[in-house]
Amino acid sequence: MGRAAVGVTLFGFLLSFTTAVPTIKEQDIDIYSFHINSTVTSRYAVTVITSRVANRLNESKEVHFQVKIPKNAFISKFRMTIEGKTYDGVVKEKEEAQQQYSRAVSQGQSAGMVSSVGRTLEDFKTSVTVAAFSKVTFELTYEELLQRRLGKYQLLINAQPMQPVGDFKIDVYIHESPGISLLEVKGGLNTNELANAVTTTRSGKEAWVNFYPTREQQTKCDVCGENGLNGDLIIMYDVDRPKPSGELQASDGYFVHYFAPTDIPRIPKNVVFVIDRSGSMRGRKIEQTREALLKILGDLGEDDYFGLITFDDRIDVWNPELLQATERNLKAAKDFVKKIEDRGYTNINSAVLKGVEMINKHPREGSASILILLTDGAPNRGESDPKRIQANVKEAIVGKFPLYCLGFGFDVNFGFLEKMALENNGRARRIYEDSDADLQLQGFYEEVAVPLLTGVHLNYTGAANVTQTRFSHYYNGSEIVVAGQITDNSLDTFQTEVIAISKNSKVTYQDSVFTKDLAGVLPQHENSIQRLWAYLKVKQLLEKEMTLNGEEKEAARKEILDLSLKYEFVTPLTSMVVTKPEGEDTQVANKPKEEEKPKRRPPRPAWANTNQLTGWSGPHQAYLAPSHRGPSASGKISGIGSYGYGRGRSPSISDLFHRVYSISPRKQAAAPKTSQTPTRTTPPPVVAVRFLISSRDQPKPICYDLPAASKLRLLMDPSSDFSMNGELSTKGFKQIALHYKTDYSLMLNTSHILYHDGLNNVMFLWGQEPSKHETDSVSLILRNDEVDVTMGTVRVVFFRHKKDGEMFLWPAVQQQPNHVSIKGIFGKNNLEYEELSGSVIKIKDEDVKATWSTATDYRRSSAPVLGCWFIPYKSVLQGELSDFTVSQL
Repeated sequence: MGRAAVGVTLFGFLLSFTTAVPTIKEQDIDIYSFHINSTVTSRYAVTVITSRVANRLNESKEVHFQVKIPKNAFISKFRMTIEGKTYDGVVKEKEEAQQQYSRAVSQGQSAGMVSSVGRTLEDFKTSVTVAAFSKVTFELTYEELLQRRLGKYQLLINAQPMQPVGDFKIDVYIHESPGISLLEVKGGLNTNELANAVTTTRSGKEAWVNFYPTREQQTKCDVCGENGLNGDLIIMYDVDRPKPSGELQASDGYFVHYFAPTDIPRIPKNVVFVIDRSGSMRGRKIEQTREALLKILGDLGEDDYFGLITFDDRIDVWNPELLQATERNLKAAKDFVKKIEDRGYTNINSAVLKGVEMINKHPREGSASILILLTDGAPNRGESDPKRIQANVKEAIVGKFPLYCLGFGFDVNFGFLEKMALENNGRARRIYEDSDADLQLQGFYEEVAVPLLTGVHLNYTGAANVTQTRFSHYYNGSEIVVAGQITDNSLDTFQTEVIAISKNSKVTYQDSVFTKDLAGVLPQHENSIQRLWAYLKVKQLLEKEMTLNGEEKEAARKEILDLSLKYEFVTPLTSMVVTKPEGEDTQVANKPKEEEKPKRRPPRPAWANTNQLTGWSGPHQAYLAPSHRGPSASGKISGIGSYGYGRGRSPSISDLFHRVYSISPRKQAAAPKTSQTPTRTTPPPVVAVRFLISSRDQPKPICYDLPAASKLRLLMDPSSDFSMNGELSTKGFKQIALHYKTDYSLMLNTSHILYHDGLNNVMFLWGQEPSKHETDSVSLILRNDEVDVTMGTVRVVFFRHKKDGEMFLWPAVQQQPNHVSIKGIFGKNNLEYEELSGSVIKIKDEDVKATWSTATDYRRSSAPVLGCWFIPYKSVLQGELSDFTVSQL
């Protein structure tokens, strides 16, 4: 977290199917060449992925091309070459591409071909039919300006081709005019067996990194397996900075100015932390926040002043004044932090305004003020209208200091935080709910921990169409980049001026450079500065547009659109129409927004938006819905509509289930009218579901209760990208979702099972004839009221039970990897405990009072009733319930 990254993950190609077919070996669809060529010129990275694939079979097959690209990048080119004919993607205005988009949705295609998949990456995928004994070449290009963070630029390449490739190459070339001062190569692809496959060369202004693993190395390294490579190559570098005024480059009428002075004394800071402690922060979130704050407080300088505010529906201030970071004050602050507990609702408005008030009340000459908000939810107490809160905060800060907003998790209203931060010269960043969330918080703080300049203003003589020139702060280890057009061609010199406030005084950096002496770029990269300018302009306009209204907003959107179309960038206002051979479906690539949750859901099947389910097809009895288009020629489920999901939104598989649940041949009875007078009601008692866990060394199992209606993380293996989540009903699970390697997913409820293999959806019904469905690493075996599922190294048998008239599901984990990274309530099949006298159970050095009870073992089809030691779930799971809950399946 907190470092500029360019990333690309390479995925293999998956065979499509709609009916049971024999397992096809990977070499039948042979990725015989996979090249990644990344060229970095003056911090501007252009990466080209070229994949060549051969169909070795005597029949045509559809292959799936999937790569990961960085979130900050813009796709600028995609092409497919099939039997000597090239098909280029075309960038269009989003509205103009809507017709193709709607057509793709209606035909069941993955219309949103680019989706968010994590902290820094987006997923691009498409497919095409390859004729027997024919070849196809895919080529994807994307562009990004690397940002300097913590003193380094970082290029990240993540390789996972899904099969050993005979001709596998990664080539990175870096050219920096002032000279390259640092070059490091790290990551899993630069260790042990693969280390000798990496070569680096650095010579003055240029550097080369090459990674050429043999086919054998791709299967025998630490991050390898029978499916080939699976790891990262991380290239980090920095440049020489001979002049404090910065580095100027120009080419073809465009210039770029890099400003990153180093020999400047740090400015003491006044920092106020505004910390959400509402009920939604319970469990691991609040623990990680405490851990991060304790570390951050320890890193404050002696001349820094700080304040702490915690809030839910009440605002608590550790001290009404900002205090100096002395040893005594820091100790008291850490004691306060250790006692922060979750509770109540969320009053963001009052909390942030209190922080502004504290900073404004204690101005210090020669210091820099920073306000940092951390929250995981939406405002629901006090002023709860986001627009009013944004206006209140902007009016209070009046541009005096930046506000940084950190959004914890995906339930937060990130768009609200982003606009509020941008309106106040700050930035918003998402903190991901992972085991390293505390390190993410610390990493962000390190980026703003050492202010060197404030009120930075850059001026250029004879220039126009200049990108942002005013910056509230310049931090150590960062870099300010400004680009524009040189409009006065008669100038003999190009003059720059930087005015800023240092620790004790106003400082000015001036430079006058003969235009003929301006550092240029290599001839083969002569358009790079112009494209850099366009990229930076679009990025900054997208941020600015969020804070504008009316005609100003429309003018900004028009400028963004014009630049995006001219330079063929896929941005939030444009789409790329991916053309294919005649007879194949058109697809549309859209850039997702940061506030969207990363989706690992398959496309919605055709029957999801019909009013009733009819028809059967194939031995799997997959539902096909009537459609004005009818079934597709390949027999795929098709005909997705857009009813009820909003323009441009791709419905998820959970939406699909909601629709299926809502389908009924009869109209629902009208709800009875109720009195307008509110009445007090007693909350219903909490319904619990009982779980069993066996012990390897003890004959008596342990049992514990979890509340119904919880959405739980059941099993997660990060090493193989497998996860299983479930939603509890009053007896067992009402639905369960499995995800494996991004493409595969399985959703089960009590009526049917929906499987997605990366290309197609197939639905099975409980109680149908026994059948078997297999691919290379996934197996489904259906037997009446049970389904046996294997995904990679995990095997789970799901049983459908019925009790008191209610149907429910229960998983029984039969096989899983045995390592510490396994998470979830079923992460341990066996529990080690010691039975002591007096009905006391000892688990991990904890003595727990137990009660002898009974539980039904739904892990078996017969569901026998067993005696068990009942203890609180916290002792069994070694954590809070919040540590095992998920926001969606």
